Amino acid sequence: MGRNKKEMLVFTSVMCFFMVLFMCMYNVMLSEGFTTAIFAEAAVAFFPALAVALVLDIFIVGKVAKGLAFKLLAPDAHPVKKVLVISTCMVLGMALCMSLFGTLMHGGVDSGLLLRWLKTYGLNLLAALPLQLLVVGPLTRFLFTRMFLSKKPAGLAS
Repeated sequence: MGRNKKEMLVFTSVMCFFMVLFMCMYNVMLSEGFTTAIFAEAAVAFFPALAVALVLDIFIVGKVAKGLAFKLLAPDAHPVKKVLVISTCMVLGMALCMSLFGTLMHGGVDSGLLLRWLKTYGLNLLAALPLQLLVVGPLTRFLFTRMFLSKKPAGLAS
């Protein structure tokens, strides 16, 4: 979403911010349980995860996911269908990559890496897909339209 690179960067940054925030809390709850330490531990993991997520989204996953989505979609597909397919492709790719990042950060490289990564991916996908489709995606689009798309051009004030 966005009409130019600045708007696309803002949209991506807001989307990543919310997804990483919620997914950090979710992963801390998975590993530590539901305790008061969720927020402190999620805060420690948040900034490195946000940096990695932004780089992955902008340079790798976003490009691959959009390319795949537009191969799956008809050119005249309904805008809602486009949003759903692109969002799903993004979540599949980002959850895969960010699950690997989290698995490496919290368990290192050992003989159980592949199984830990796949388990983490499955658990993250269960949370990330509905979170994106039902909460973060609509919230980000709402905020974005309020920030950018609702502004009238300078000469058209009524």
